[in-house]
Amino acid sequence: MKIFKSIVMAIAFFSAGSSSAWAVEEGVSWRIDMLPWERANTILPKYSKFTVLDVESGKKFKVQRRAGSHHADVQPLNANETKIMKSIYGGKWSWKRRAIIVIHGDQWIAASMHGMPHGGGALKNNFPGHFCIHFYGSTTHRTNFMDLSHKLMILKAAGRLEDYLYSANPYDAVSAFMAGLKQQDPKIVQPLSLQPFNWIKLMPAIENVRLVSMPVLPAEDLEEELTLEIPVEVVLFIKNSGRQHFRGSIQLVRFSPAGSWKVDNRRFLEENHLIKKSLR
Repeated sequence: MKIFKSIVMAIAFFSAGSSSAWAVEEGVSWRIDMLPWERANTILPKYSKFTVLDVESGKKFKVQRRAGSHHADVQPLNANETKIMKSIYGGKWSWKRRAIIVIHGDQWIAASMHGMPHGGGALKNNFPGHFCIHFYGSTTHRTNFMDLSHKLMILKAAGRLEDYLYSANPYDAVSAFMAGLKQQDPKIVQPLSLQPFNWIKLMPAIENVRLVSMPVLPAEDLEEELTLEIPVEVVLFIKNSGRQHFRGSIQLVRFSPAGSWKVDNRRFLEENHLIKKSLR
């Protein structure tokens, strides 16, 4: 377990110049691959067993793949593995995505999971159904494209999240910012924020976020812009307050044409009454 925790702590320092991240920790050489779904699907066929390592907590549990055509439908192997998985989600099942590493033999693969039992289950494990694991290029049952939150968590597990956020165009930056709020993940939101903020304190109050609409301009119209106002429609679900509808704009700033886009997070939070307005 000590080695696993050391590996997890080192993920933030990976070089993200290729599809794999390398490091040596406590004398153990290892690599994390960000494999496309087509390859992961062949490496982890139906009924294969493997280990799931949660990046944030360092906890790991064993599972079996049972089905899935565009992602893996998976079940914990037994009741003890279910207990470990549930502890990762704070004792409550959740649709929140989490960055994970799938360990199969000597191969470590970046992935993302949610923590909500659904559908059918076949193992005696106190887990009422199955849950889903997504790899790069996986899609949900209802769409033909990657779920953004799963994508961000896969990039996080592979050590490539920071590069993605730095190079994001303004619309991808806004989408990722909203996804980070939805997943209650400061490691997604803070790199996109113009101002430093204590996200850990605020995020438990933001139970869900849905980006309803955001008109997109051609990329060539933005090449020299340093500030931008993007109209959005957002639905937020706030603890003890309920549904909140925001129709307004997100202000983005960058300090050079080659710089990264930052969301004026304080303005957004003030306009949604999540923090008090301050003197500017």
